[in-house]
Amino acid sequence: MNTLALLSCVCLLVNPRVSTAFAPASKLSARDVRSQVSFPDRIRYAGESQLWSANEAVNGDILISGLDTKETPSSNNITDEIIATNDPSAATQQPQSTESLPQSQAEEEAKPSFPLVLWRFSRPHTLIGSALAIPSISLLAAPTYKAFFTTRTLVALAYAAVPSLLMNLYITGLNQITDVEIDKINKPYLPIAKGDLKKSTAIGVVLAAVVVSLIMSVCNPVYSTSGLQVALWGSFVLGTVYSLPPFRLKRHPLLAAFCIVAVRGTIINAGFYSHALSAAFSSTKEAAAGFGVLHCLLNDWKCAFSSLFFGVFGIVIALMKDVPDADGDRIFDIKSFTVRIGQKRVFRTMKNLLVALFGVSGGALMKWATMSPTLGATTRRGLTGLGCLLAGYFTYKEAKDVNPEDSGEVYDYYMQLWKLFYLSYLALPLVK
Repeated sequence: MNTLALLSCVCLLVNPRVSTAFAPASKLSARDVRSQVSFPDRIRYAGESQLWSANEAVNGDILISGLDTKETPSSNNITDEIIATNDPSAATQQPQSTESLPQSQAEEEAKPSFPLVLWRFSRPHTLIGSALAIPSISLLAAPTYKAFFTTRTLVALAYAAVPSLLMNLYITGLNQITDVEIDKINKPYLPIAKGDLKKSTAIGVVLAAVVVSLIMSVCNPVYSTSGLQVALWGSFVLGTVYSLPPFRLKRHPLLAAFCIVAVRGTIINAGFYSHALSAAFSSTKEAAAGFGVLHCLLNDWKCAFSSLFFGVFGIVIALMKDVPDADGDRIFDIKSFTVRIGQKRVFRTMKNLLVALFGVSGGALMKWATMSPTLGATTRRGLTGLGCLLAGYFTYKEAKDVNPEDSGEVYDYYMQLWKLFYLSYLALPLVK
């Protein structure tokens, strides 16, 4: 038996194709090993065929003794060990190919969840603004502060808030869908531009949002008031023609400004003011019918004040938004005021306009506070006026260190203005 085994070993060593594999490692290159290690029949280099086992070795006329079929290493491992002794770089490269995930799979796992993507798609800073505006305007319309905290008022408020937030999602989402290529330059972090949200999915989301919103505006005999219909349908029409071809009014600065003033000023403030009076604070159906949007604008100073103040504030926010977007707008022929007259002039003009708005409003409220019939009204209006003056000072001070041609600095300043927008709505009911 020993003699037979000895003869087998001699035969293996005499065979030049096998004996080469046992040559000193220092005399062989990685390419030599790959080309010279050639086993007979079905045993081949793992890169050229399939992995092999001890059973296959027997069928290929080479018996590798001492190996159990369950523990048999693959030819890939054997050749890796031989190559690693001659090519140090291969030792680090080979495991990487077997352990690392494909790039596409890794990117798929890194994508955020759909709820998070949807939240970013809704443009949260605008959504928060709408969510604060509705209760603030309703409280302003209430005959007393106590009258606001009733079941009827809260139901009317909720019924207005749901379709309004859906309409906000429709308008901001439609703008992103039609501006994908522009956003890849101006706002590459947005979900569609970044690739986190498919365009087809975004279209489905905005269509569902607008359909539910418009249905809610007409389906309830009590809470689907004329004011709510004006707010929702007006926002729908102007938001659509602002973004969607062939109208695409955003290409024309004056028409774009009109859309923004109308929505942020008259439609939202007068519409929800009228809705609150009709749905929550009217004793009869006939009385509710008399609180139309036009009637509130012409006969109620509180409605007129909020519409004017937030209409001007809306202009500032809209035009300031275009300042860091100048590059993309210029490339895609969006003739915004920033593209036409320059970033510096628009930035300074809008900053001065907002400072003036806070200054005039603050001065008027403080003077008005001195003529208020009650101590409570005097205190509320005086503090609100002082807050306006402080907001104007903050607007002016923060703008001093901003470079209008630096998109990052302007965007940070723009987001600060949104915080003042939120605070303005929170303070609005104090002027009543």
